[in-house]
Amino acid sequence: MTYVVTESCIRCKYTDCVDVCPVDCFREGPNFLVIDPEECIDCTLCVAECPVEAIFAEDDVPAGQEQFIELNAELSKQWKPIVERKDALPDAEDWASRKDKLGELKR
Repeated sequence: MTYVVTESCIRCKYTDCVDVCPVDCFREGPNFLVIDPEECIDCTLCVAECPVEAIFAEDDVPAGQEQFIELNAELSKQWKPIVERKDALPDAEDWASRKDKLGELKR
């Protein structure tokens, strides 16, 4: 089992999770982070660090967000690793509680 970044991260991209990851499994896109399922060691450290509660165990991904399992796997092959915390996106607070953000995802 691996961990998955879901919709809540889109247009926020808080990187608190990156700081605690012992294996550098996060990948960075323009406005979203993903977890490389090949690198994730299921340590759970990132889950508690996410301020928008966007990270779930693969088996616990909320109903309606299952497509993020495949999306993390796909985009992790395309995006570069992020190994240090960065500032969140400038309007992250405005987007943090919004729903239905998949259309906002930039690849």
